[in-house]
Amino acid sequence: MPNINRRALLGGAAATTVLAAAAAHAQSDVMKAGPNLQGKSILITGTSSGFGRLAAEDYARKGAKVFATMRNLPRTEATELDALAKAEDLDLHVIEIDVLDDAQVAAGVADAEKIAGGAIDVLINNAGISTAGPVEIQDMEATKLLFDTNVYGPQRLMRAVLPGMRAAKSGQIFNVTSQLGRVVIPAFGQYSPTKFALEAMSEQLAYELVPHGIDVTIIQPGGYPTEIWANANALTQKLLDRAAEKHLNGYSALVEQLRMRTNNGGSTDPMDVPNAMADIIAMPAGTRPLRKEVHPGAKPQIAINEVSAKTQVGWLGDTPYGPWIKAVHNV
Repeated sequence: MPNINRRALLGGAAATTVLAAAAAHAQSDVMKAGPNLQGKSILITGTSSGFGRLAAEDYARKGAKVFATMRNLPRTEATELDALAKAEDLDLHVIEIDVLDDAQVAAGVADAEKIAGGAIDVLINNAGISTAGPVEIQDMEATKLLFDTNVYGPQRLMRAVLPGMRAAKSGQIFNVTSQLGRVVIPAFGQYSPTKFALEAMSEQLAYELVPHGIDVTIIQPGGYPTEIWANANALTQKLLDRAAEKHLNGYSALVEQLRMRTNNGGSTDPMDVPNAMADIIAMPAGTRPLRKEVHPGAKPQIAINEVSAKTQVGWLGDTPYGPWIKAVHNV
């Protein structure tokens, strides 16, 4: 069975049923294989805890050159990663990057590229925050912080790494969104709006990067017990404390619940997310999925993902954008 690379579609060959079946078969085979990260340079944001911290340690142990980025250095988490790298002889480098800071993003990526000796192979935009509460309660301070972190932060990182990736004609970008980037639970504040925006930006970028040999994958986790919950609870309490009564008084029962909020993401294994990304990194370029739902429980966004892909192909598949659209959706 031939290894079908979706970039071949740009050579003018029609995507036949046989080729599509072969691509699906190849992707299935690759996903079953153990991940091989040897020789990969991987930059991860938000590695002080959660998915980012787990991915940094795991990928370095799998042989990758890992750039673990976080803000506010020096800090205990950075010291721990430095000590781990030394103790296990890992190719792991801690770099200070606050995703809100243009200059720090540019400098941090430049440092990573210098250490890597060229373009970054994989960017994982993992850093993110959340607040809870009705949209009306979300003041502009909270709203701007969420969009700056969850949307503009990934954009800063992508713009920093893409010139090198395009020159290399290869690369992989992961943007970590959420189930709530496709479906909505009331009273999750501006979290869903930011993740919806990141979903759209990621998909558009995926189409535009087809000619450059760069893959984009959106990771959609469900609930996992990471630090985002404790941080969100703290940010939500600060928001409620400064909110004006004229906004709070329409949601009395909900505000009372928010003040007692103790969500922790459940008892699922956060390693599901690094494992899913490692499997995708190991896949041949051009066969990687646009979206990957990650959770052992319900994944309500799957139906939306499927109809969205079908709609994009049906709408634009026979236009001049068609080769890009079909390449990304592997049809």
